[in-house]
Amino acid sequence: MNSATVPRVLDSGQEHTVPQPRHMQSLWSVQDAAAFLGLPVKTPYQWRYLETGPPSHRIGRHIRYDPAEVHSWVLQQP
Repeated sequence: MNSATVPRVLDSGQEHTVPQPRHMQSLWSVQDAAAFLGLPVKTPYQWRYLETGPPSHRIGRHIRYDPAEVHSWVLQQP
């Protein structure tokens, strides 16, 4: 099984793998984004509160960052 598939067990008891959408494969946690940016973990949380910083997404109770959006945001900074 590669990282792009997620195993699922069907009602029949057979296992079936479902492809994971490409954009969902590599979302970063707040810790990942902070590490990439070389910042304390609390900074991305502050940015969300202040509605600044790179775009972030709430998925359930988790905050996630799309690496492409973070890279794009970094390149736009003065």
